[in-house]
Amino acid sequence: MKQLALDIGLASGPTLAGFFAGPNEPALRHLTLWVGDGRAPTVHSPVPTYLWGEGGSGKTHLLEGVRAALKDQGASAGWLHPGIADPPEFDERWGAILLDDVHLYTAVQQHAAFNWFVNAQSLQRGVVAAGAMPPADLPLREDLRTRLGWGHVFHLQVLSEAERRAVLRQAADSRGVMLSDEVLDYMLHRFSRDLASLMELLTQLDGYALQTQRAITIPLIRSMLENE
Repeated sequence: MKQLALDIGLASGPTLAGFFAGPNEPALRHLTLWVGDGRAPTVHSPVPTYLWGEGGSGKTHLLEGVRAALKDQGASAGWLHPGIADPPEFDERWGAILLDDVHLYTAVQQHAAFNWFVNAQSLQRGVVAAGAMPPADLPLREDLRTRLGWGHVFHLQVLSEAERRAVLRQAADSRGVMLSDEVLDYMLHRFSRDLASLMELLTQLDGYALQTQRAITIPLIRSMLENE
């Protein structure tokens, strides 16, 4: 059987509305107010926002949710993460810049992030960034590190097992899917702690169960993984 340490991407893409906040409600409320409801022209505050917390706390989900909300409003956003080895130049058409996993940036990426930040601020554009540690502890060049920390800073917490269990149970019930305690235990202990990954796993299991006309059980999960 395959090793069950998966981070399965969302097929429909993360949104702010789809983020189960739990203890992270202040950060979600702040970002929701920041992007606006899209029913009228929205002026996004140029004061930067920085999110920090351990893996699985929802940082990337929130950044991608912001990007999706901006896109719905007809605005584009610059996106930088450690996988982009050669970052593009700042684009004045961007409505905001989004900087993910800043603690992993190379010297080249730090240079680009600083340039993006300065340009965004001069044009009164928004900045939302995320990293694994508070701004003061980031292993970054001083001018970038201090800029990331001067605005709104939120410490995100990983949802407890009980909270993740409750969300999965509610999502399954809304689909008319029966998840036994045994299956929930298996999902929570064998897969990523990231709620978005667990929700996508539920979506895949529901589809596979319908395709095979079987109930969702541990053998069904194993069968689905073996047939991927």
